[in-house]
Amino acid sequence: MDTYDFIVVGGGIAGASAGFALAEHGAVAVLEREEQVGYHATGRSAALFTAANSALTVRGLTLASKDFLVNPPAGFSGTPLLQPRGALFIGRPDQQGLLDELIARTSALAHAFHRIDTAQAKAMVPVLREEYVAGAVYEPHSMGIEVHALHQGFLRGIKRHGGAVFTGAEVRLLKRESRRWLARTATRSFAAPVVINAGGAWADRIAAIAELRPVNLQPMRRTVVLFDPPPTADPRGWPAVLDIGEQFYFKPESGKILASPADETPMEPCDAYADELDIALAIDRINAAADLPVRHITKRWAGLRTFAPDRLPVVGYDPEVEGFFWFAGQGGFGIHTSAAMGRLCASLVLGRGMPSGLAALGLSEAQLSPARFKSRPQ
Repeated sequence: MDTYDFIVVGGGIAGASAGFALAEHGAVAVLEREEQVGYHATGRSAALFTAANSALTVRGLTLASKDFLVNPPAGFSGTPLLQPRGALFIGRPDQQGLLDELIARTSALAHAFHRIDTAQAKAMVPVLREEYVAGAVYEPHSMGIEVHALHQGFLRGIKRHGGAVFTGAEVRLLKRESRRWLARTATRSFAAPVVINAGGAWADRIAAIAELRPVNLQPMRRTVVLFDPPPTADPRGWPAVLDIGEQFYFKPESGKILASPADETPMEPCDAYADELDIALAIDRINAAADLPVRHITKRWAGLRTFAPDRLPVVGYDPEVEGFFWFAGQGGFGIHTSAAMGRLCASLVLGRGMPSGLAALGLSEAQLSPARFKSRPQ
């Protein structure tokens, strides 16, 4: 029996950030079911640091993560975690109200958003179709995120503090016994007073192993394709381009174009694969907005983004049993909020309440607690 202070189930960005923040307070064991950490959602993310999310809570967690991403601790990463990118939210003539709403909900942020016209948008991304783009909002401080460097930095930090990361360690038994949790995999057993459920799409199933009620998390498939730009276009200086109605996005990626139909197809937890219909939708929607003929798709993939019913993260101790902490439902914002989310997780696990910087943003424990779902009859 290997004994720790904290067992983290799940080695994606959620589990890694939680383990990193907890590692200075005790011994951490991260148990990852796959042979490779970040195999599912984390490793398939096309992450963009943006404060455009419609939920105030997510915007707050995003901005609270920025200082860490800009200035990570010494030795955290050998490369910068953020790369200049910018984000351009475009709208058809019938979508101008949505652009106005984006400006209104971000007007109080120091993180700037600017309303621009069609000509200015085309100056940034010349392939945009003038008849489609009636206006846009530009977020100059949006950045590309080096997801692998961020994820590995968290994992190295866990190990540097004496913690351990176990791969191929699917939890098959999880039970409370003698004031501690016992977690058993195919080959090893672990014990700790606290278990953090950072299982992503599998988080409800992990709760079921512990004989706890779910919070009704829903994994959603997101499809991504990579293709060559036309010979006449040079995308290297373009910002990411996002439809204000969340129907597609595209951005430069290592000399190619990365694109998605921004699909959200409900799925069971699985190793997600790109669907041909979603690929066709991506091509069709992007061709309507931009002169970007797709002659050959060089790569395609899909990942799962997992949401709670209210689309806010689920962070807190389960009200029905001692020592079981939920850290799930981070949807499509888990990477760019990871620094603040990890800090939040550690503070609540240790019983210290909401960190002052996050409380100042209007966040509360009750707003994120799994108790908001557990109080309802099942």
